[in-house]
Amino acid sequence: MKTVGISVKPGNEQAQQLGSELFDWLQQRGKAVLLDESLANACEGPCLPLDELSAKVDLMVTLGGDGTLLHVARSFIGSDAPILGINLGRLGFLTEAPVTDMFKAVETVLEGGGQIERHFSLYAEAWRGGDMLNSGVAINDVVLQRNQHPRMIGFEMRVHGQFVFRVRADGLVLATPAGSTAYALSAGGAIVHPSLDAISVAPICPHTLSNRPIVVPAGDPIELRLTESPAPAAMNLDGQVHLELLEGDRICVIKGDSVSLAYLPGRNYYHVLRTKLHWAGHADMEDAC
Repeated sequence: MKTVGISVKPGNEQAQQLGSELFDWLQQRGKAVLLDESLANACEGPCLPLDELSAKVDLMVTLGGDGTLLHVARSFIGSDAPILGINLGRLGFLTEAPVTDMFKAVETVLEGGGQIERHFSLYAEAWRGGDMLNSGVAINDVVLQRNQHPRMIGFEMRVHGQFVFRVRADGLVLATPAGSTAYALSAGGAIVHPSLDAISVAPICPHTLSNRPIVVPAGDPIELRLTESPAPAAMNLDGQVHLELLEGDRICVIKGDSVSLAYLPGRNYYHVLRTKLHWAGHADMEDAC
């Protein structure tokens, strides 16, 4: 890996300082370093928009939390360049490398010792009649929500053209396995292992006891139709891209291209869950198969 990109959480002084230190450290090791515009005032290196960086770097390093990584990752969908997240946030399900080991983590990945995993995205379109309002991609989730008003919305869902349910609720989360530990988890959805090709569907506060989360094949197209909305509702992607919707609008979601994330060697997904979610208990080696 000869060319490394760096992106940091905008407006975060610690992230900018660490980004500047990483920039110098990489240059001292003979690496070409490209920066995104979040470091324009902190370093003197060349700055490029994220969509251009994805085609020019061999490794992308983000400094921040999962939100920073998600912002960068949407521009790297379809790229082979892996993203290494250095965690400055709280939980850090995707940005697992601790900031205290930043240089060691980057060096490990540069030397080929990292664990690279592909995560598929979701591609969503919002339609009003025969006109497409907007489209976008998400790494974690596509969410239909009631937006600013306090009253519930009504919507129906179809999977691969087959009717699934109609419900009144605060909204609905469609999550990738990577996003199943984010908003979908808070809404009562299942945790889906990253190796599974599936989408988690989690209603948000449904007004019926019979409605439950469901996991569907990722290859099946999903359509949501807003059947009742006393005021504009909304679609959001990863909690970062927001679009207002009106009654009768539709959201069409399909499986998108993948993005590569880099982790430290020996990563154990179940250990991550135990650590981040504070599950109790220890393994009994005598009971192991």
